[in-house]
Amino acid sequence: MNKKISLILLLLLLFYFLVQSCCLFENQINYKELMRDFVIKLSQYAKDFNQNFIIIPQNGGEILTLDGDINSNLATDYISAIDAVGREDLLYGYLNDDEETPEEDRLYMISFLNIAKNAGKTVLVIDYCSTISKMNDSYLKNNQLGFISFAADSRNLDNIPSYPANPYNENANNIESLNDVKNFLYIINPSNYNNKNDFLNALKDTNYDLIIIDLFFNEEILTNEDINSLKTKKNGGKRLIICYMSIGEAENYRYYWQQDWYLNPPSFLASENPNWPGNYKVKYWDPKWQAIIYGNDESYLKKILNANFDGVYLDIIDAFEYFENQ
Repeated sequence: MNKKISLILLLLLLFYFLVQSCCLFENQINYKELMRDFVIKLSQYAKDFNQNFIIIPQNGGEILTLDGDINSNLATDYISAIDAVGREDLLYGYLNDDEETPEEDRLYMISFLNIAKNAGKTVLVIDYCSTISKMNDSYLKNNQLGFISFAADSRNLDNIPSYPANPYNENANNIESLNDVKNFLYIINPSNYNNKNDFLNALKDTNYDLIIIDLFFNEEILTNEDINSLKTKKNGGKRLIICYMSIGEAENYRYYWQQDWYLNPPSFLASENPNWPGNYKVKYWDPKWQAIIYGNDESYLKKILNANFDGVYLDIIDAFEYFENQ
């Protein structure tokens, strides 16, 4: 074998080991920890402006423990940074809307929700069901578990359900904190309403203790005055208004989206979510993405703070699952 061939073989061998080393490094990345770190920093930023600002991550309960196992040590820094947790599909909707969630999946989710509850955090549950008997079952069983629930009859979260006629556990109390909340409404898609005023008036005409909405009515950002007008229930009691924000996906209908991203995607942009066209997975640990979400006056979170929301509802917390499975 001549020296030239030997050199080529050596280079190929070195290249092989380099590739293997890179793959090993990728596999060692702790995507759960990266999401925890993201939420903690986001929370610190918000609470520097308002110490009572509420942080509620949705789904991804595994990051409540250090390694994602129900029996492992708690992620205490993360738990301290949040005020509640949200969970979709606990009793209904995990496989299909209006279908009971399989027992194994339900019990698995409850085990993590109980970690949050036992740590003094409020648990908000969204079940997707439209049959009246199943909606009743959702409210009753979640209440028995010590969770606050909303039975959404539309996966698009685009309406105020006609049933029940009054919110479950309706009350006229002043809602000063999450500890006072007995029910909530989750409506982040106002496309069924003709204009902003119709949307706001529909919300004002309810007695929900807590309402989760988007920062925008279609393309129009909601103002400080708009949000303040929603903070009184129809019966006169005070309530909390929480803003939805996705931090694990970029959405092509948001103000921050740039048209050239389709051809020249930024470093943080990953693949499109096949179940939600227009939503793209993001490398949420990328500083460029995080700068869009929080940390400066032009950030998404600062706009939410400026509008005087009482807190933020963080979606796609479970984005770590996508990267773990790559």
